[in-house]
Amino acid sequence: MVWPFKPRFRKQIARIEITGAIASNTRKRVLEALETVEEKKFPALLLRIDSPGGTVGDSQEIYSALKRLREKVKIVASFGNISASGGVYIGMGAEHIMANPGTITGSIGVILRGNNLERLLQKIGVSFKVIKSGPYKDILAFDRELTEAEQNILQELIDTSYQQFVQTVAEARNLAVETVRSFADGRIFTGQQALELGIVDRLGTEEDARRWAAELVGLDPEKTPVFTLEERKPLLSRLLPGNSQAASGISWLEFEVSTSGLPLWLYRP
Repeated sequence: MVWPFKPRFRKQIARIEITGAIASNTRKRVLEALETVEEKKFPALLLRIDSPGGTVGDSQEIYSALKRLREKVKIVASFGNISASGGVYIGMGAEHIMANPGTITGSIGVILRGNNLERLLQKIGVSFKVIKSGPYKDILAFDRELTEAEQNILQELIDTSYQQFVQTVAEARNLAVETVRSFADGRIFTGQQALELGIVDRLGTEEDARRWAAELVGLDPEKTPVFTLEERKPLLSRLLPGNSQAASGISWLEFEVSTSGLPLWLYRP
């Protein structure tokens, strides 16, 4: 006999929110949430993205998990105030994308930054003695300028990462690679412009995206509830509101320090 009632989660839309800089803590939280979506058999997922991007590897892993999940679950991405660089890349894992007309998006490209403190160290009389196994072992060392050979190595690394980004956007949005290259030069654009370029499918709010997700799986958009999957915070953080910011993720300073010298899919004005 076929059971006439659907399990509770099959009557709801899962919701996952990605905010702030994308790093390892974002990846862990989102991957765990995606596993829950699959295990609970939610029919659809509303993915809210409000992020300037972040680390390349973490963005790629989230994208790959979304791409696998959409074989079983309908996924609608909703771009918020900003969904740029790695935020765009993650959005490519959704079948359907909606943005506000004024959403800041784009910034498709790669950046790598290091710090050169050579002149400051000279002023205070500090120098380093380096013994290394190869000429490039201390590439991007903060106490000296890059050599021409090192610049070439890093540029090739950036170009490879950039090509991966462009290829993913082209495949996800059914666009020619050269078409994507024409606007994937690091520029930012609005949600309205993103629609014209083919990066998003529709313009609308998160509520519009929720209704769209419900319609895609045959649920009533007027009545279908959303179940937000959030990271379970430590008991102390839940009891003391003042700790909420510290528990929500790393600060920009921590992010800058931890990602120095790494290729980033990140927009920073």
